[in-house]
Amino acid sequence: MYMRLLVLIFVIIPTVLFAQKDVKEWKEGNLSVTKHQLKIGNDIFNYTATTGYMPIKDEKDTMKANLFFIAYTKDGDLDPAKRPILFSFNGGPGSSSVWLHMGALGPKVVLMKEDGNTLPPPYKYVDNPDTWLDKADIVFIDPMMTGFTRPSGKSSQNEFTGFDNDIQFVGDFIRLYLSRYKRWSSPKFIAGESYGTTRAAGLSGYLQERYGLYVNGLILISAILDFGTVRTERGNDVPFPFGLPTFAATSWYHKKLDPRYSNLNSLLQEVQQFATTDYASALIKGDKISEAERNTIINKLHDYTGLSKDYIDQTNLRLYVGQYNKELLRKEGKTVGRLDTRIIGQDYNNAGASYDYDPSNDIAIYGAYAAAINDYIRRDLKYENDIPYEILTGRVRPWTNSQDKYLNVAETLRGAMVKNNYLKVWICNGYYDMATPYFATDYVIHHMFLPKNLQKNISFTYYEAGHMMYIHKQSLIKMRKDYNQFMNDVLSEIQ
Repeated sequence: MYMRLLVLIFVIIPTVLFAQKDVKEWKEGNLSVTKHQLKIGNDIFNYTATTGYMPIKDEKDTMKANLFFIAYTKDGDLDPAKRPILFSFNGGPGSSSVWLHMGALGPKVVLMKEDGNTLPPPYKYVDNPDTWLDKADIVFIDPMMTGFTRPSGKSSQNEFTGFDNDIQFVGDFIRLYLSRYKRWSSPKFIAGESYGTTRAAGLSGYLQERYGLYVNGLILISAILDFGTVRTERGNDVPFPFGLPTFAATSWYHKKLDPRYSNLNSLLQEVQQFATTDYASALIKGDKISEAERNTIINKLHDYTGLSKDYIDQTNLRLYVGQYNKELLRKEGKTVGRLDTRIIGQDYNNAGASYDYDPSNDIAIYGAYAAAINDYIRRDLKYENDIPYEILTGRVRPWTNSQDKYLNVAETLRGAMVKNNYLKVWICNGYYDMATPYFATDYVIHHMFLPKNLQKNISFTYYEAGHMMYIHKQSLIKMRKDYNQFMNDVLSEIQ
């Protein structure tokens, strides 16, 4: 009995107390602060992760919301004026920052096959040697109702959602973070993916106009700046020419084209030329088009997509996402993805007009990323929260805006660049992305009519992958090299 008491006093109780002390030691208010190491190239990179809520209050000091963020900062006595900071988020709308966080930019990456297909569950994450952390500290932001971010007190989520409210909410967080962590003198960058690029372009104007906060660079991954270029609704013929190169690339990838189209880049150049000339002209004519011209267009669309001429005729020369994804591999009993058309799936039957689901989301990415972020936050970052971490939710839709039906932030971006001549923009797009077709982005940028001296401030890179090009290993490596080049170009101008 005496020995058991000694064990309790000298072994068990100190261990419990030490464990409790250790937990307190890593907590700062409602934040978890943890230390980590990562090998990047031949170097060991030491960094701190700060995880938790930023309380968002109004000017009357009334709590409005708790915004969840994860920030990674390089250790050491660093000069903020020389250490860049990058704010990153995804889109959706209704998406957390998990995709860029654990797919490309962060210190951990979801383990997948090299072509971007998923491995069997349970899923794993590993160190990311291609992280962007060596060039900049990174703050991952979860907008309202995504991740753990929620309204507070009497506030309603509607106060923070919709385009205008969202821009203000995220922009106010960026201002607050820079103030609280003394980073106003740092070179500043914003990276968004998908509808997050819409947010990023909107922020470039909001931050300048509201706070005089000028950023050095925007990184737009799978960009969408003008929704009128992708919404294939009746009466809007604008999107069809800009989606055609993506359809052609997809048919080429799945070997549905004539063997004479052996080179993807050559094919796309030819399709782009056709899309903006003969095809666009034919669509403008509507039912005034002659039978001869209609047949010519049908033949060309057949050549570039591999779809039957009868089917193309039945579509009124207009190819829709969903219908194409079902039709291309119908004979094989398979469908192709929307976010990444390289990924294939199978429907309940082969008869429907459109596919049942997007295999590139439901098969390839969703489960793996959900498992990874939930485990990583608790195991590695030592942060606990019992509410669901919302990966991708429809609870914030529709993403209404104060403009017309088709939101267009290209003019906001143009205004920001004209007022900040040092603002650089890097745009990344995948050839196999039907959600934000690369050729639509090209069209929008070249219709901003930037002054010629500023046109050089925008650069483009393309990848033989889909919406999340980084799930493709070779594209991830290329993207990292392109990022290095962009950052070096921007930072070289800073004295």
